[in-house]
Amino acid sequence: MKNAGGILLLLQESAIMDSIPGDVSGGGRREFLKKAAVISTALAVAGDAGDSRAATTDDKTPLPQLRLGKYSLSRLICGNNPFAGGSHLSVFVNREMRKYYTPEQIFKTLRRCEAVGINCWQGSGGSLDLYRRFVEAGGKMHYIAIASGSASGVKKLADGGCIAIAHHGEVTDNLFKSGKIDRIGEYLKKVRDAGLLAGVSTHMPDVIDAIESRGWDVDYYMACVYERHRSAESLKKLLGHVPVPVGEVYLQEDPPRMFKVMRQTKRPCLAFKILAAGRLSDRRQWVERAFRDTYKSIKPNDGVIVGIYDRYNDQVAMDAGFVRRFGSGAPLRS
Repeated sequence: MKNAGGILLLLQESAIMDSIPGDVSGGGRREFLKKAAVISTALAVAGDAGDSRAATTDDKTPLPQLRLGKYSLSRLICGNNPFAGGSHLSVFVNREMRKYYTPEQIFKTLRRCEAVGINCWQGSGGSLDLYRRFVEAGGKMHYIAIASGSASGVKKLADGGCIAIAHHGEVTDNLFKSGKIDRIGEYLKKVRDAGLLAGVSTHMPDVIDAIESRGWDVDYYMACVYERHRSAESLKKLLGHVPVPVGEVYLQEDPPRMFKVMRQTKRPCLAFKILAAGRLSDRRQWVERAFRDTYKSIKPNDGVIVGIYDRYNDQVAMDAGFVRRFGSGAPLRS
């Protein structure tokens, strides 16, 4: 399923490493791991293919919608990380994603998204040219971006058809930790001046609390449900040890914390990494639970951004099916 989480298990299990024949070393050892990772992915994902079909409902049934400014967006938005080869799993998975996602395959996946009712793609400045090509070929999806930096970059996104920009989450969190959060407000003004909706992306509930307390003019938030980039010192204090790798630690206690602040703000929020960057993708019931718990825990005008890696099964239809099932009900109360 999503992002081929089985690869992560293969690459991190020391037993696998220890079982590699002694004469497989250097480049041969790396090649062995790459091939084994691909085989593991195919087996794990193919096993979910039947479940994907079972989760699918009529593609013509409209997806639940949210309002972002004047726009009506599907409550499921196509993410960009798999398209760009950013798995948050390993360099091997990154390479497989980049190999699979040629421009033609990206367009094919986006057309499948449109067919099931997904009408928005979340990307960045780096994927803007692909979006323009998609639109010129008849694509109808909206485009929202994460970015930070100069006004010229904002203008390029605006000229390319982007409707909204959220300040990039990694930059957001670093500025917050260093006491420079007001710089984010300066960037949002550039976005406003370009006529676009202005948002903030973050991996930290404390960032949303801080911005809300300041009363900033923000249109929406992008909220990672896992605070995945805690420092080694923070992890040692929290857990009593430091997992490896630091920067990709996903704790099951994190999503409820982010869901709480999402419910407390009146602004639309777009949750992302609800599958822990593929770590909850090995079993269909884990994926279903993640979608169910997320939509039960957020506001009716919130949505979810999910990356698609449809090399082995119809993830687009599966995810849309879950959103039709769980994305129309009332959320939990704070």
